Amino acid sequence: MDEQKKGTRRRGEILEEAILNATMDELAENGYSHLTMESAATRAGTNKAVLYRRWANKSELVMAALRKWIPTTNIDNIPDTGSLRDDVVAYLRARVEPVKTIGPQTIRGLLMEPQVWRTLVAAMPQIIQRRSENKENKMTAAMMVILKKAELRGEVRLEKLSPRVISLPLDLLHHELITKQEITDTAIAEIVDGIFMPLIHAARQ
Repeated sequence: MDEQKKGTRRRGEILEEAILNATMDELAENGYSHLTMESAATRAGTNKAVLYRRWANKSELVMAALRKWIPTTNIDNIPDTGSLRDDVVAYLRARVEPVKTIGPQTIRGLLMEPQVWRTLVAAMPQIIQRRSENKENKMTAAMMVILKKAELRGEVRLEKLSPRVISLPLDLLHHELITKQEITDTAIAEIVDGIFMPLIHAARQ
């Protein structure tokens, strides 16, 4: 569509939202491997030059769309089932839901992009520094909320848990995502029941 001829020339956030909407629709209908800058532009009713002024390539466009439309961690919306085990399972399942929306094919496609790997590698020093300084990100903060509630119920002794143990369920979830690109309920149960909860029980001794 020629926006100027139609008299509906869009700019700024309105245009960007239309492009990111179109990108998500293209992902849902055609998958990452078939999505192109041109196909996203056509669906958005603009031209690919507009996209290239904002994003250097397809992977940057897709990641921008995912950041906008995939829900982020809400510290005020944390499971409270009355059981540490069930809280952690419910929380990990909630973290997986956006991944199901994206689909394993999109994740696999992104992980194969050199630009994505360069971004991940560049971010590693900051991630390691945050861990060494024990700075909490939103997901680790959510785990702390779950654990503090469990401590009040007498299920855990927080002073016995290292930051590595606290972040372990999320770390294993991320590892599963990177290596398998798909996370099942069975995998979540194995992370919680086979690894995390035994460490929690050992820390109570």
